[in-house]
Amino acid sequence: MTGSETSAQVHRHSFSAMASPCEIQVECDDPVLARQLGLIAEAEARRIEEKYSRYRKSSFLSRINASRGKPVIVDDETAGLLEYAASCFALSDGLFDITSGVLRRVWRFDGSDRVPGRADVENVLPFVGWNKVGWNRPEIVLPKGMEIDFGGIGKEYAVDKAVIEIMKQSDAPVLVNFGGDLRVTGPRAGGRRWRMVIESVDTCSTAPGLLQMAKGALTTSGDTRRFLLKDGVRYGHILDPRTGYPVENPPHSVTVAAPTCMQAGTLCTLAMLQGAGAETFLAREGVESWILR
Repeated sequence: MTGSETSAQVHRHSFSAMASPCEIQVECDDPVLARQLGLIAEAEARRIEEKYSRYRKSSFLSRINASRGKPVIVDDETAGLLEYAASCFALSDGLFDITSGVLRRVWRFDGSDRVPGRADVENVLPFVGWNKVGWNRPEIVLPKGMEIDFGGIGKEYAVDKAVIEIMKQSDAPVLVNFGGDLRVTGPRAGGRRWRMVIESVDTCSTAPGLLQMAKGALTTSGDTRRFLLKDGVRYGHILDPRTGYPVENPPHSVTVAAPTCMQAGTLCTLAMLQGAGAETFLAREGVESWILR
């Protein structure tokens, strides 16, 4: 999903962070201000990546994951993310689980036919389950062998934080796009809407969808490029943390519009986890959404 606008008054600031291309679009007549706002968003993205990337041994998240059952005191920002994740876990009956990343130890969605055996999956399942984590703010106790991963909400959180920091400095219309998770601060001059292109996940299609919005966030979750294929059966990368196996009949793509990126991203993930029930779930939530199967 990408932002699309050709006005000469829209200034762009691009960079890479969180393993994604990132872009800030600012509509104003002051290129110095536009660059300042772009750098503010970039700094926030890099701060969050440094703090919560599971790939960086120096990150605070890696410190928690290496605690091996010893208590770790967390700051208010981390506590807020943990409490959000705990609420999502409870409200989804365990479908949204930030401890489920350890399933990557046995699942490699590289397009091959290497489907793990049932015993391999069952060996990992004891290390999955937020309900096994000791959480009493501000202290977390993560049992030995378990990990937490903010990958399902981290980029969306970074978008929202970048928007907050930008709005502290200016009321210029801004679009923040981190790897396809995006949010706009308000309508463009004259009440015009920002335009977004949702790239089709169907490789046979040449017509991506064009959406317009004046305010709010848009995120997309897809299950097109990461999969396994064995004996004619396709295994998508959306895993049910309760079983350790891929969700059956998930959509190829879900796009959700919501006031914040965190809300939109969470609803996207939950819809994918519903499998065949994605449409029913989103209709019940009453949000604008687009599903491709």
